[in-house]
Amino acid sequence: MNARDTTPENPFLSAQRILSAIFLNAEPRLLEAIGNQLAATLQCPQGMVLLFENDPVPPAWKDACERTRSGQTYVSDQSAAVPLLSLSGAMGAVGIAGRAFTETDIDLLESLAACIAPALEARLTLTRRERELDGMTVQLQRQAQILDRIEDSVITMDLMGYITGWNGGAERLFGYSANEAIGQNILFLYVDEDEADPFDDPLLSGDREMVVQRRKKSGEVFWASVTLSLARDQDGNPAGLVGYVRDITERLKKEESLRLFGRIFENSGEGILITDADEKIVAVNQAFTSITGFGSEDVLGETPRILRSGRHDKAFYEEMWTSLKESGHWQGELWDRHKDGAIFPKWANLSAVKNDHGVVTHYISTFSDISERVAAEERIRQLAFYDTLTGLPNRSTLYSLMEQALIIASRQNLSGALMFIDLDRFKYVNDTLGHGAGDQLIQRVATRFKTCLRASDVVARLGGDEFVVALVDIAKPADVAIVAQKILAIFASPFLIDGHEISISASIGISVYPTDGNTVEDLLKHADIAMYRAKEQGRSNFLFYSDDMNVRSLEKLELESSLRRALDRKELLLFYQPQADIHTGEIIGAEVLLRWEHPDLGMVSPIHFIPLAEETGLIVPIGQWVIEQAVAQNKAWEQEGVPVVKLAVNLSAQQFRLPLVDEVSATLKAHGLAHELLELEITESMVMNNVERVIDMLTDLAQLGMQISLDDFGTGYSSLSYLKRFPIDKLKVDQSFVRGIPSDADDISITRAIIAMGKSLGLKVIAEGVETQQQLEFLRKEGCDEIQGYLFSRPLPAEEFVQLLKDGHRLSIR
Repeated sequence: MNARDTTPENPFLSAQRILSAIFLNAEPRLLEAIGNQLAATLQCPQGMVLLFENDPVPPAWKDACERTRSGQTYVSDQSAAVPLLSLSGAMGAVGIAGRAFTETDIDLLESLAACIAPALEARLTLTRRERELDGMTVQLQRQAQILDRIEDSVITMDLMGYITGWNGGAERLFGYSANEAIGQNILFLYVDEDEADPFDDPLLSGDREMVVQRRKKSGEVFWASVTLSLARDQDGNPAGLVGYVRDITERLKKEESLRLFGRIFENSGEGILITDADEKIVAVNQAFTSITGFGSEDVLGETPRILRSGRHDKAFYEEMWTSLKESGHWQGELWDRHKDGAIFPKWANLSAVKNDHGVVTHYISTFSDISERVAAEERIRQLAFYDTLTGLPNRSTLYSLMEQALIIASRQNLSGALMFIDLDRFKYVNDTLGHGAGDQLIQRVATRFKTCLRASDVVARLGGDEFVVALVDIAKPADVAIVAQKILAIFASPFLIDGHEISISASIGISVYPTDGNTVEDLLKHADIAMYRAKEQGRSNFLFYSDDMNVRSLEKLELESSLRRALDRKELLLFYQPQADIHTGEIIGAEVLLRWEHPDLGMVSPIHFIPLAEETGLIVPIGQWVIEQAVAQNKAWEQEGVPVVKLAVNLSAQQFRLPLVDEVSATLKAHGLAHELLELEITESMVMNNVERVIDMLTDLAQLGMQISLDDFGTGYSSLSYLKRFPIDKLKVDQSFVRGIPSDADDISITRAIIAMGKSLGLKVIAEGVETQQQLEFLRKEGCDEIQGYLFSRPLPAEEFVQLLKDGHRLSIR
């Protein structure tokens, strides 16, 4: 598809201007005006309009016209043409040239052609009929002259244009007496000095008719219809001219008024319907058709009852007609029926039209579609009580419904349950495919919920990926478990979003009334706690609330509180996992890994505290601390004379929301460490969230000399079209693929493909999680560059890692 620097003009405005060009331009410049407007609309150098019957085909458009004569669209590298189709076939063609055109351009050109063809055909027909009418007018004039020449303005002239006869009609029309006019050249009545002189080309046969401006003795200028006839002598030779002149100023004004009213009628944004006194429809405009779907052929001769929706009763119409008869006017909101059967609201004004005797001759209805206004009012109600994305009850509505349900349950000694549902890995989908895909997924999930619940059950969305299902009346807790299993089952089949098959699951926490609480707040809180416990136990399952869960929730809260103090208490430390060249065995770097040594709990697994840091936002200051410590440590080793290697630091997506480039550059500068000794690791999900911003920041980091590594490659939804734009230096094969080598054929194929892709893009490839000699040999054979894993070394404290460097420890090469 070709890029384009300009944006096409609004198609509706373009169509309006083209129609104006058709009906307002003089005939000789009509096609040129349409062509110019087409060129302006599609932002191209040249626009063309021609009629096959009248216009010669320019050589440049020969191929295009041959195609369009058969009713087909023509497109080449620098031009395009579309047929103008009438009822009898292709009457002509419209074209544009001067650049390449997109499918959108061609669609717009075809739409404009569909608009131009009937309008142009109507204009040509109108012009032909006007000429015919003028001819008839002249014939009538001649007959009137024969019957009563005294009432006509008749002027006779010689072949040079000098006036030889001037009747009474001419005196009354121009104000000059016969004595004043006879002998003068007819040019003294002209207004336009540049008007063609009819005497330069004497009439040989027939008459010449003109519509011209003439000037009276008083100076008044008027429009005149002039008919010139050639008078012959007895031998048949030209002897003079007879001119018949009529003042048509008023006629032209009336015709212009009629054209104006016609344009207003057709171009009005409001629908207009006109009936006669018997309520038979006699006219409708284009807006009427656009709003109702009914064309004039559908309604002419019918009554407006054809539009009735059935929403209003008999009394409503009686009141409307009473007002119309008494005051001659009525306005209000009506619901009518569209041609396709749909009903819609409109705001209507009805008026009775009376003649000079006060008798109603017509009724006029003007109306506008107010569907958007009514929908807006409905949206306001939806916003107040329902979730805008799914249409489900929102938190406020849920509380209101549950409070009423609890009152009834308390009075009738009923049991109920709340299920707090959270989607597993939803954030990953959002970060990878974007919020648009995430919104679609939420909508699909909401739809599936309704398939497994009773009509009496309530499903609400609290926000994000959190839903609540309220079971108002249950016989026993086992019944709730059955419903929970049904809900989990709806996630068994993947969701198709924008061409991606997304498989997700859900975790459900359940609280039961009255065992787990007597208020909405308590039931929701306890169901929430149970949900988090279900998520911790492997996800895609459900748990009932218990007091033990509350205890664990408090433990998690305490762990978060301890993590917030861990930096200040110097409880965080760094480990280093060596990375080796797969061919030489030499240590070429290390991945920096964060560890937490809790004073009471000992070493806390990163599996527990890293997600907690991400969830609470603590990952940002912790991430800054890791970069600071890694850079300072590497500089210290350099000053001690230890062999220098790159240290790879993992980045969090949240760090990209800050001025990361400036912070990293300042840290390196403060410690005097070369930029190329710091490698930054990012993940697929990180780069696919806010792609353009991430690319800009990575480009800035790469220009500073830092290397960028893409971690966990192949585990997400990254687009290859974006991958080639990322300024990355290294692909990291995820250990989940390496682990299956050599027993798992799929893992072998995926790993081989990732290595091949990295090589084709000119990137280094490193594999993590290498634990066996077989895995090493496979990776070396496939062309992998670097490895890390327990085969070479586990993550080490700083002092043990630096000892490896000092000892020159190498990967064993067989």
